Amino acid sequence: MSIWGKIIGGAAGFAIGGPLGAMLGAGVGHAMDTGLASGVGRAAEDATRKITFTIGVIALSAKMAKADGVVTRDEVDAFREIFKIPPHEAKNVGRVFDMARKDVAGYETYAKQVADLFKNNQPVLEDLLGALFHIAKADGTIHPDELKFLKNVAMIFGFTEECYASLKAQYLGEDAADPYVILKVQRDVSNADLKKAYYALIKEHHPDRLMAEGLPEEFLDIANEKLAAINGAYDRINNERSI
Repeated sequence: MSIWGKIIGGAAGFAIGGPLGAMLGAGVGHAMDTGLASGVGRAAEDATRKITFTIGVIALSAKMAKADGVVTRDEVDAFREIFKIPPHEAKNVGRVFDMARKDVAGYETYAKQVADLFKNNQPVLEDLLGALFHIAKADGTIHPDELKFLKNVAMIFGFTEECYASLKAQYLGEDAADPYVILKVQRDVSNADLKKAYYALIKEHHPDRLMAEGLPEEFLDIANEKLAAINGAYDRINNERSI
């Protein structure tokens, strides 16, 4: 079953809980159970993490789209592009999106729940933030309130200022970005240390590893986009240095 089928039709029984569980329960018409009734052990835990990640992205995407006061068609299309929502699930997912957009709960409560669940999996949180960057730039303009939203979410996720700067560089235009910022290295880094940092990032952000840590398969495009940015930055530095 796809992540959408689990969320819309079979999420009850997973230990989602918290503000995301309450919002999802209201959105799909049933309450989220507090126990792992759908299974036990690692499989149930993994399923819960993936569902919570997905609902977290929906909720934060809805809040992100409204950060500048207006939800544009481009932002809604970007949301659908990221999620690869099957046509038969679009109405249900849209209902959850609209509920999150109108919900009085602040985005901080959603971000905190996701951060707590993935506190030891920073790459997964980076990909979630990457999805929000994608939506923010969809209408061709990055509003100051959107940047404030993105930075606040990054801080809730536990990212450093340096890490946030790197993510911002990656998702707001690689051509104009500093490849050293993307690779999180200083400009005077040695070739050997540059290569070491590059391979560490490639390993950390490999799609297979991210899926094992809770990234649903439906979100692999986000992971691949990040991997492409890392590879592009490394190639640019190699070309500059004639390595």
